[in-house]
Amino acid sequence: MDFHRIFDILTYQQARYAKPTAFSLRTSQGQEHWSTADALRLVDDISVALLRAGLNRGERVGLIAADNTPWWHFYDFAVQQAGGVPVPIHAVATDAEVAYILRDTELRFCFASNEYLAARVQENAPETLEKVWLFEGPEALPLQPVGEEEQRQLEAVRASIGEADLATIIYTSGSTGEPKGVMLSHQNMVSNIKGVIALVPVDFTHRVFSFLPLSHVFERMVTWSYMAAGATIYYAEQSGTLMRDIREARPHYFTAVPRVLEKFYSGIQAAVAKRPSWVRRISRWAIGIGHAYKKGKKFPPAYWVQLFLADLLVFRHWRNALGGHVQGIMTGAAALRPQLGRLFSAAGIQIREGYGLTETSPVISFNRFDPGGVRFGTVGIPIPGVEVKIEQPDENGEGEICVRGPGVMMGYYRRPKETAEVLNEEGWFRTGDVGKFVHKRFLQITDRQKDLFKVSGGRYVAPQLVEKAMLESPYIENCMVFGADRPYVTALILPDFELLKNWCETNGVHWTAPQFMAIHPKVIKWMEAEVERCNETLAHYQRVKSFVLVHEPWSEFSGHLTPTMKLRRSVILRQYEKDLTALYK
Repeated sequence: MDFHRIFDILTYQQARYAKPTAFSLRTSQGQEHWSTADALRLVDDISVALLRAGLNRGERVGLIAADNTPWWHFYDFAVQQAGGVPVPIHAVATDAEVAYILRDTELRFCFASNEYLAARVQENAPETLEKVWLFEGPEALPLQPVGEEEQRQLEAVRASIGEADLATIIYTSGSTGEPKGVMLSHQNMVSNIKGVIALVPVDFTHRVFSFLPLSHVFERMVTWSYMAAGATIYYAEQSGTLMRDIREARPHYFTAVPRVLEKFYSGIQAAVAKRPSWVRRISRWAIGIGHAYKKGKKFPPAYWVQLFLADLLVFRHWRNALGGHVQGIMTGAAALRPQLGRLFSAAGIQIREGYGLTETSPVISFNRFDPGGVRFGTVGIPIPGVEVKIEQPDENGEGEICVRGPGVMMGYYRRPKETAEVLNEEGWFRTGDVGKFVHKRFLQITDRQKDLFKVSGGRYVAPQLVEKAMLESPYIENCMVFGADRPYVTALILPDFELLKNWCETNGVHWTAPQFMAIHPKVIKWMEAEVERCNETLAHYQRVKSFVLVHEPWSEFSGHLTPTMKLRRSVILRQYEKDLTALYK
């Protein structure tokens, strides 16, 4: 048996694996489980209930959730097989963004995970929106026994849906402007799912964990891949219980954005800083051994002995903090620091970075788990069926990354002009990212074409390259560089205040609060040394000459980051423009 439409995946799983526990959700009352058969019954019941409610072929139905839950998948599959088109909405989207998506898609129905999100949808609803249901409880879509005639009606609707039909509309996060609805077909998504499961060693014996937002194409596609592979998916009770729930679930694989790994590493360092000096020395020694690690490199026997001791004394505790069974973590959405990838891999936690866009369903390339298939600092090798070319490469081989394959979108919803600007008649999609191939077949991203700026000396600066260099310092939590038409590069730097507090205590600097430490002369002097150390890997014209320390956290909730943790540069620039301008006076 095979699958060609997204909603066929559960039927495929039932035929091949028939999982007694396909989904497991941590709740305040304990673990709640669903078998594959349970899920199939629920999906059919929801589909029939939607048809009873009057859902017509092609009508758009919203999905919005604060945290991941199996109910998202049940409603997602049900809308698809009933002929509707699911439209995910980020829970952290602004009211303006929510209103825009509801209006642009002329949403008729919506499912929300809680009353707060349901109220936000209703407050911003256009006239077309008829009903908002909660995922569970009295305000949920009423489910009733399905009659034979209703079952036949559902089967007829299912049979009429082809793999080339529109499966979902996913709105880009709008980091560079107004969000656009990306139209993806069943064929787009299924081709990507099959390409990924051929590369990731997840099977029906594994437990996996899902916590990245299902409103984002990456996690949504990955969870469908888990289902196709027969793995059991575990979910956290809520974002605040993430680490506890990961330890309890003991997953073999999960996905994460680099920021999550950076916070995990910072948490380890903060905890070690409070331990006795001999513990700190052992930890620093083990981390030094880990930083030297390189997959596939031949080390002398003495190194492997040291790595064994480092694992025995330090690294096994890291794995235990993640449940003790983790074999691999897949990352995307932002650049992973190579240093961090090497360190985690040395600790027995294989990190694999990939690259993709919503418009490409999403995965374009991926670092493999197979020997010789990983290069830290790259986003891996193009997945099967995907063609990648570098358009108009310069003398270094860098140019715009263009992609062609079955995963490339149908187009932008109701935006033919914008579609034509990025998708040509031969099927090549212009990503807007700048990159090159290294080591013959590994793709390396250097920057977003739209983010490039020119300093007044005439040299182009790729801000993400500079920001990535700054993030090599564990004391820098986030960074945004600036310098368009200016004589040199400057930056806004958000310190990791937990680590900075430990540094202050160790170095006799009286700690008060982040807003005061950001202007403390000794802290600024220390950060200058960190910036200079990070500058060493950059060309002279790329180096950060001056900076401002900021104390307010940057997050998707504050509006500084997109739901995929990318910088909203225009938002940040508006807030700190005076501070940056002052650096040039």
